[in-house]
Amino acid sequence: MKIIGLNQDIIWKNKIENFQLIEKQLQNQEADLFLLPEMFSTGFCMDAAEVSDKNEESLEFLKKISKEKNAAFSGSASIKVDDQFFNRMYFVKPDSEVTFYDKRHLFSFSGEDKIYTPGKERVIVEYFGIRFLLQVCYDLRFPVFARNNDDYDAILYVANWPEKRVGAWEHLLKSRAIENLSYVFGLNRIGTDGNNLFYQESSHCFFADGKEISQKKGNLVSAELNLEELKDFRNHFQFLNDRDIFEIK
Repeated sequence: MKIIGLNQDIIWKNKIENFQLIEKQLQNQEADLFLLPEMFSTGFCMDAAEVSDKNEESLEFLKKISKEKNAAFSGSASIKVDDQFFNRMYFVKPDSEVTFYDKRHLFSFSGEDKIYTPGKERVIVEYFGIRFLLQVCYDLRFPVFARNNDDYDAILYVANWPEKRVGAWEHLLKSRAIENLSYVFGLNRIGTDGNNLFYQESSHCFFADGKEISQKKGNLVSAELNLEELKDFRNHFQFLNDRDIFEIK
């Protein structure tokens, strides 16, 4: 399976221009799955009442481009449901089947927890025979929530992770791959947001042994996931059999 992530320089609070930018930059690209950053349509914005989707604008865009490119798309957006706001990560298949995950760990340092409602469940979606755990940015700092219970093969992290803390981002991505014997694809944004935070290119895909397998060209980062190779590695190194058994309530 081929995955392409877009190192997107998100245009602050401008959905139409972001949609056009994504279409332009992915115009001649082919993959089975395309990843977009956290809040790809607006930037990581706490002005939820202003920017959140009221009519599923971001989801409709994902459905449209997924159908056009005959590929799955995943990324998160700020949405409003009734009187609540969610940082919602979508996984959209070409037939318009939609799976979503609401970010559980809200970034209190920025006040996200005061505005958005946390998700309650972790979500796994299967595509091309590969089981993906959906995760958003700050979730990366909480390994218990991402613990592999033999129920997934890869973790997708979409993020707006500033350059100031990028070292933690890169080390933790590799750690999640090693400790869970899984692929980990972490997609970050680039550029500067409306809060003057800078984001350097720092997207990566790691194999279960911590080896980086991604390739980068321009604003794109790609990787090939091989399920049989992963199964062989797990069969040889059966570390998950020795994991602690517990559940998050």
